[in-house]
Amino acid sequence: MISFQRNATRYINKLSHKLRRRLDAFSSVRDYSSAQGRILSYLLLRDCDIFQKDIEEEYSIRPATATVLLKKMEKNGLIKREPVPYDARLKKITLTPKALTYREQVFHDIVELETDLTRGISEEELQIFYKVMEKMMENL
Repeated sequence: MISFQRNATRYINKLSHKLRRRLDAFSSVRDYSSAQGRILSYLLLRDCDIFQKDIEEEYSIRPATATVLLKKMEKNGLIKREPVPYDARLKKITLTPKALTYREQVFHDIVELETDLTRGISEEELQIFYKVMEKMMENL
């Protein structure tokens, strides 16, 4: 039987809100929103061509949401969308020099958040957590 006091949905929701507040605090001192910061970190950590569809899949967001975020990032001078020679429909997302100035800070924020989030949790416990989360995502 499901407990309404202690259930996976409630705990994941609470953790998600805490993470979002923490990410909002990081981005409040910069030129981008927390959602844009997450995309920026994704782009900074990859060394391959990235397209809007990759971002949609990584963050489980709808195409319209990704379009709005990317347009704002383009307007803020963080990214450019450039056509690729092999498919006129595709636009490769590239970072601008302005975005690259945030590289060290974004990496620092990621490490700090991950360190705080996993403090006191063993590697074995983390592996179990990842396995359970992957199963839950597959279930949905």
